[in-house]
Amino acid sequence: MHPALSIVFFTTASGLGYGLAMLLGLDILDSAAISTRAAYLVALVLIGAGLLSSTLHLGNPQRAWRALSQWRSSWLSREGAMAIITFIPLLISAWLSAMDGRYSPVSGVLQIIFSLITVYCTAMIYASLKSVHAWHTKLTPLCYLLFAIAGGTVLALFFAACESGPVRALAATAIVALAVAWTAKSVWRNRMRDTKPLSSPESATGLGFIGSVRLLERPHVTENYLTREMGFRIARKHAAKLTRISFILGAVVPFILVVVVLAAGQGTVGVICSLLAIIAFAAGIVVERWLFFAEARHAVMNYYGG
Repeated sequence: MHPALSIVFFTTASGLGYGLAMLLGLDILDSAAISTRAAYLVALVLIGAGLLSSTLHLGNPQRAWRALSQWRSSWLSREGAMAIITFIPLLISAWLSAMDGRYSPVSGVLQIIFSLITVYCTAMIYASLKSVHAWHTKLTPLCYLLFAIAGGTVLALFFAACESGPVRALAATAIVALAVAWTAKSVWRNRMRDTKPLSSPESATGLGFIGSVRLLERPHVTENYLTREMGFRIARKHAAKLTRISFILGAVVPFILVVVVLAAGQGTVGVICSLLAIIAFAAGIVVERWLFFAEARHAVMNYYGG
């Protein structure tokens, strides 16, 4: 499918923001520290920027508010509603940290729960689509959640390194989170590569009982919306190359840098390495999310010989 850059940015930025919000909700960082107040600001900016960018993919962005009305049946509406609800405890926690330098267990727990639910709803927008075989699996929301937690942990590590935070504890947690997240993603990719899609030209046309079905003539001579959006293709060699790039940037580089932070502890080395780890992880996730869309094959392309 066609990878819209606004959606790639949205899932990357909001995932990092919600992941950081989860870590802040655990009260791991000192609420009175300047770095913690900056962390709340970064979380809010990432979430807000991500949500705003998601509206750019709409035909009429000014009508985006109407999507909230279908929360009973639409994962997109549920995600929008939960994103707004999550702002409430997160803003309360940010205010208490900025004004009073204290932590509220109630708002902290709520921001963790709501952040998890919001990321899950985002992932279910894609996982609920039976027409896209690669996405329609429980591994999709699992990967989204694990990447959010891993990214949030690496972000929290940076803010802990800026002041006297639990650097080594967070570094050890980040190492585990990165390993688990990319392991789950590898399983997801193996499933996409090895599992045969349920939809085929035979099942799509209902002519499978006759034998093999092949396309004699395309439904349209020129391109249309379906062929542009659903028929996007990426060469296998490019996909393999980008997969390696996403893994190196998002997993290998952050892993090595976090190990250095674990060994160095508090100090300039920890700050620089944790910052570089964030940049590398974010770049790797951007490539991973681009591939998430680019490699997905919609069942409608069975009618176009795809």
